[in-house]
Amino acid sequence: MRDTALRDHLVRLLDWEEAHVGFDKAVTGIAADARGARAAGFEHSPWQLLEHMRLAQEDILDFCINANYEHTMTWPDDYWPSAGPPNDAAWRTSVASFTRTREQLKALARDVEDLTATVPTGKANQTYLRAILLVADHTAYHVGQLVAVRRALGVWK
Repeated sequence: MRDTALRDHLVRLLDWEEAHVGFDKAVTGIAADARGARAAGFEHSPWQLLEHMRLAQEDILDFCINANYEHTMTWPDDYWPSAGPPNDAAWRTSVASFTRTREQLKALARDVEDLTATVPTGKANQTYLRAILLVADHTAYHVGQLVAVRRALGVWK
């Protein structure tokens, strides 16, 4: 019973909006011309934040489920894209990909046999539970940045 309650909380944690705006609301309604814009005083555009969240989440998911995972991305260059999306399709694809991998992480939280087990290619402290919490924390941080950038750009409702 306790394990089920923990798993339910983890699933909710990946996209809840109980304490702050969630990913889905933060990425909805940004006009194409604002997606690559940088507000004064902000380092990243909405596109950069979206892609960074997507890339990091996909990398962590792959780390968790791929027994042959190899970390080939270079920090920070491979995790931060250029200022703007090449087109509307790229934006939609990135949002859809983030949403899809978030659902896969929820399934992992529900179904992995032991949340405290080390992921296949991880070190002792690199457990499934740690990875899920890392994704949730990372996403919440950057969603907050995205909302702040949207406010500064005047595209937050």
